[in-house]
Amino acid sequence: MSHSTDTPDTAVPDTAVPDRAAPATGTSGTAVSPLTAGRPPELLPIGGGAHLRRRRPADAAGLNAAVIANLDHLRPYMPWAATAPTLPESEQLSVRGEQVWDEGTDFMYLLGLDADPAVVIGGFGLHGRIGPGALEIGYWVHREHTGRGLATAAARALTEAALALPGITRAEIHCDESNAASAAVPRKLGYTLDRIDSVTPTAPAETGRKMIWVTGS
Repeated sequence: MSHSTDTPDTAVPDTAVPDRAAPATGTSGTAVSPLTAGRPPELLPIGGGAHLRRRRPADAAGLNAAVIANLDHLRPYMPWAATAPTLPESEQLSVRGEQVWDEGTDFMYLLGLDADPAVVIGGFGLHGRIGPGALEIGYWVHREHTGRGLATAAARALTEAALALPGITRAEIHCDESNAASAAVPRKLGYTLDRIDSVTPTAPAETGRKMIWVTGS
C-alpha cells in the first residue's frame, strides 16, 4: 500500500455534487481548476480476474466493509485507518469522490473481482496533489488478496491511464522507506526513485523517510 492512498477521503466531505454545467467549486466555495481536460476510463481491466472501476456513491457500503475488515492491515502505513469509518462517513466520502472526479482533480477507483463485482478488495486513486502536469497513484489491497500481483497490475493500468490524459506528463508513487511491499510496485513498473524526503511520520510504522518514485517527464 502506498503511504498516501486516498487522502481526499480524510478531508471534511462535501456532499453537494456540482452542477455539471457550472464551474466546479471546492469545499471552500472557490473555483477548482482541473488538472486535465480529459478523464481516465471508468473501467480498467487488469487481468487475474480483477478490475478497477470508478468509485460511485452506491459503493459506499462495500467500501466501508472492506476498510473495517482491513484496519489492522492498513493502520501501520495509512493515517486515515486509525479509526473505523462509519457508514455515513463512507457515504459522504464516496459522494466527495464523485465530485472531485467531475472537477478533474482526483480520480478514485475500487479494486473488484470480475466474478463478484459488488465485492471491494482494494482502493486506488489518481491524486492531483503534487503540482501541475502530474498525478500521484495511491493504493491499498485487501489482506486476503495480497501477493497476487494485483497492486502492480492496477498501478500499471493507472500509470498508463494517467499519462494518456491531456496535460499529464508525470506519474508518481510515494511510500515510506520501510514499506517494502509498496516500494516493490513502482520498482517492478520501471519507475525511478527520484529522491527520499524527510517528513513527519503520520502512521505508526512510518520512519519519516518518504520515497518519491517517478515515471514520465
